[in-house]
Amino acid sequence: MTDAPREHAPSNHRIGPIHLAPGIRPLHGWTFLYAGFISIGLIVFITIGQTYILNEHLNIPTDQQGSLSGDLVFWTEVVALLLFIPGGILIDRIGRRPVYVAGFMLIAATYVLYPLASSADDLFIYRTIYALGVVAIAGALSTVLADYPAERSRGKLVALIGMLNGLGIVFIGQGFGAFPELFTGMGMSGTDAGLYTHLLVAALAVISALVVGVGLKPGVPPSREPQPRVRELLFSGFAQGKNPRILLSYGAAFIARGDQSINATFIVLWGTTVGVGAELTTADAVKQATLMFVITQLAALVAAPFLGPMMDRLNRVTALGVCMALAALGNLSVIFLDNPLGGWAAVPFFILLGIGQMSVFLGGQSLVGQEAPKPKRGSVLAAFNISGALGILLIVLIGGRLFDAVDPRAPFVLVGTINFLLIVASLYVRLKAPGEDPRELERRREEGLGADDDPWIDPAHRPDRDGA
Repeated sequence: MTDAPREHAPSNHRIGPIHLAPGIRPLHGWTFLYAGFISIGLIVFITIGQTYILNEHLNIPTDQQGSLSGDLVFWTEVVALLLFIPGGILIDRIGRRPVYVAGFMLIAATYVLYPLASSADDLFIYRTIYALGVVAIAGALSTVLADYPAERSRGKLVALIGMLNGLGIVFIGQGFGAFPELFTGMGMSGTDAGLYTHLLVAALAVISALVVGVGLKPGVPPSREPQPRVRELLFSGFAQGKNPRILLSYGAAFIARGDQSINATFIVLWGTTVGVGAELTTADAVKQATLMFVITQLAALVAAPFLGPMMDRLNRVTALGVCMALAALGNLSVIFLDNPLGGWAAVPFFILLGIGQMSVFLGGQSLVGQEAPKPKRGSVLAAFNISGALGILLIVLIGGRLFDAVDPRAPFVLVGTINFLLIVASLYVRLKAPGEDPRELERRREEGLGADDDPWIDPAHRPDRDGA
């Protein structure tokens, strides 16, 4: 008996320089790029919209808004922690596409309801719906990002999605954030302006659900392994931590989300505190501090296309160690920054912070995408996202107290210290369980590729390998 002819092997498609996994067509790839652009921006807009709602719709006193906003974020993360595993099971069972669509629709419902709130208590109810949407979108985004690239292009696609995430945040935040002022300038009341702005964002979420529903690949990648039972899937995400590379990626997720939250929370707060202490108006201090945060995000975007190809050339564990070193450099360098509003002298520190933030995101996502087994990929990515949510909860909680009690630079030093510990962990895993080089994985796939190796072809419809 001989193997089936090579013409049975599915050809790999490309979108630009990015090679797609077998069975993934350009339409699927382009649809995912759109989803990557729009997903995180729709999730993050809640912070901008919520600030407007608290002030204009609910008239919450300013001295209560900080605590209320923190409580809402905390509640969201608690709900998300409880739901990531069930969400991952759904992704593995019913597919990526329906969960992604459901996530966009839940986010749309949140933006319809938010401006209708009559009290702060209503916001906690709506945040539960929002948390469901976040779990669905974040889980599906991470899982599709693991599914779609060929191994040789995994780092490039992860980097591109990271860039699109950032651009989407800027586009939706700046674009839709300007609508309340535009509407009030047209003669609308402040509450009507808030309502119509949120309805427009909800409409964008519904449109995105339609795009994803049409353009993403249906189903889940079939596998020759037996379909795991629900009980097994419930624990499989954390059980896969026995693979030291997956466990390392969970550590990377913990610090990556914590790193992003520290930057988002404390750069502006630190700059504003220093500015007010220097007798700037609050508005001017916030404006200058926000500029430093924008520089951080721009540095992250610019770094992504350089980091992605690097990770496709290196062993993924080695690449993660390099990424953690860049992040440690950025966070620990802040020790030498006395004034975050110090003009051009302060800019290099925020550039390093941005490069480090992008590095840990790309390094962790590339490693878990390579290592997560296909039948349990949704569950593994759920555990990955849970690690990230825990990072937000613990690092921001501890960091906030260090900010007040020790020094404004202390939260960054905390993150830099954890970065350094993960450098050590990466070195240990590289020596003990390095895994395969991504180029070697791709070479073996190309040499032996047949229909059996196509993760998207149902085993029942594969050509007979025996040629009978």
